[in-house]
Amino acid sequence: MNGLPIVDSHVHLWNPAQFRYPWLDALPALNRAWLAADFAAASATTGVGKMIFIECGCKPALSLAEVIWASDLAKAEPRLKGIVAHATLEKSELVRADLTALSGWPLVKGVRRNLQGESDAGFLLRPEFVAGVKQLAGFGFTCDLCIRPEQLRAAAKLAARVPEVTFVLDHFGKPDVRGKHREPWAADLRALAALPNVACKLSGLTTEADWSHWRPDDLKFYFERALECFGFDRVLFGSDWPVATLATDYRRWVETVQESIQSASPADRIKVFQTNAERIYRV
Repeated sequence: MNGLPIVDSHVHLWNPAQFRYPWLDALPALNRAWLAADFAAASATTGVGKMIFIECGCKPALSLAEVIWASDLAKAEPRLKGIVAHATLEKSELVRADLTALSGWPLVKGVRRNLQGESDAGFLLRPEFVAGVKQLAGFGFTCDLCIRPEQLRAAAKLAARVPEVTFVLDHFGKPDVRGKHREPWAADLRALAALPNVACKLSGLTTEADWSHWRPDDLKFYFERALECFGFDRVLFGSDWPVATLATDYRRWVETVQESIQSASPADRIKVFQTNAERIYRV
């Protein structure tokens, strides 16, 4: 599409027959196998050249098994160039053993401890969690942040305390697009973006909107604010496929992101769709 070689920084692949994903129980539309062949079909006309596999919420004890499974998938799907694995970072210094095991798999580029379900907005600042995050630097791992808007302030404090780790904000920080709420999300996003070790994925916005009736205009403010805050050197395209299929098909999301940056220079569009993800995830 428009000749841009796309690196998709946020793809999920799962098979409920292989691993248990408790969160899928509430989403029957997603509760089936979504594999590399399905992704290839969904993205066939969009020019995806590389993708990053993001952990899918299986039981934490199976996180290394998920990495091994995804690494095996990459043998048949060469576009799978990187993995962001689960790590229970609140184990503090004890997480080092888990990170050491993950580092034995070359495709692992970073970790994610999904935080959006934590009721305590300050969970990110608990001493044991901060200590676990600090361990990432020794392995060169990034830290994906899947959080709610009310957790953005804590995320900014975390990033300031651990400047040696690169943080990647998933899904714009999940603003309430459906409710048309802009603040305090916008102000808190600006504070987070002030930290140079934080980047933002242009992903997951349609599932925060009205799944059936969203229009690009509904998303415009959130795109503009993210680009204003992070600039073109620290935003990267992601599909959040197949979760995004609840609200959009793959091609429509690519076109929506393209439209949101249509005034950007060709060099900046390449950063968004390709080179920023390659740099951050080292692929």
